[in-house]
Amino acid sequence: MSKIEKLLEKLLNNPKDLEWRELVRILAYYGYEIQSQGITGGSRRCFENKDGVKIYFHEPHPSNIVKSYVIKQTIEFLKKEGLL
Repeated sequence: MSKIEKLLEKLLNNPKDLEWRELVRILAYYGYEIQSQGITGGSRRCFENKDGVKIYFHEPHPSNIVKSYVIKQTIEFLKKEGLL
């Protein structure tokens, strides 16, 4: 099983320990890149694919552990887009 397959399996099991970098890697696997933000971007991050489809998440801080609602939103979004 590849590393990305392990990450996807972890995501689908609604983990309590998914790190932000892991979420970024999963989204990058599906072609979503984090977009640059302005000076007052705060913790809100935009991911966009080549077709212009966007999804927004709040980057966790000070911890790097992704909140459970973000994990649920990610799973729902990827399913809606037909990626899962």
